[in-house]
Amino acid sequence: MIRPVFTNSAHVAAPEALMLRGGRWQRLPLQVRYGLIRHPLGPMLIDTGYTCHATALPGRSTALRLYNRLLRPRLIAENQPGPFLARHGLRPEDISRVIVTHFHADHVSGLALLPQARIIASGAAFRRLQARSAWANLRHGTFAELLPADTSARLDAIEDCPPAAPPLPGHDLFGDGTVIAVDLPGHADGHFGLFFPGDPPLFYGTDAQWLMAALQPGRRPGPPASLFAEDRAALGPSSDLLHRLRAAGATLMLCHDPAPASFDEGAAP
Repeated sequence: MIRPVFTNSAHVAAPEALMLRGGRWQRLPLQVRYGLIRHPLGPMLIDTGYTCHATALPGRSTALRLYNRLLRPRLIAENQPGPFLARHGLRPEDISRVIVTHFHADHVSGLALLPQARIIASGAAFRRLQARSAWANLRHGTFAELLPADTSARLDAIEDCPPAAPPLPGHDLFGDGTVIAVDLPGHADGHFGLFFPGDPPLFYGTDAQWLMAALQPGRRPGPPASLFAEDRAALGPSSDLLHRLRAAGATLMLCHDPAPASFDEGAAP
């Protein structure tokens, strides 16, 4: 089994009641995870987390500044891509590929730090992002300025990958059955999770929900949280899929859940 390891790039505080039906109005420090996998094709990242390219660099657009003023992420310096990779004996130039589960700022803002990496993502979502104006992209939580200028040349579209073997539908990213991209519509354009076969298997559900408790049908958030979804009608079926996988024995992880997880850096194997 390919065993990913995740770290937390930043904290974003949000009221529990916005993410969990019946939750408190106490603000929770959400994590912003991204991960590292060691694959025969070379070391790869799963997303990039939040970096200063989204939060602090001069020259950012008004739309991006507004987005960060709303979310107010607090970067964790020791978990930025450079230090994180160094702890694992790697440099940013060593990363062969980045699997971008969707194009929100907290998943792509470190791409500029990885100049050699191929970018594996939804090609259709990338084309739609390119075609929209900056203010239309703000509505979708995406910012073309965070993508490298040569993204088109470096993009490997998941739609071009071979289909995964049954029973889980998806895209076999490397044609070897080690990493399966599974569409999870609802949260964002082109949003997908990652299935790692094993005993037990791991399913990284990315942002299908922000809290593990919200996967329960009676706890899923409604408005206003659902108003920010790309496709509100698809949120439920995507959450149902994760709920079924967990019930079937898969280990489940989410990007933003604040609780420690078994595949977090430093967790016992």
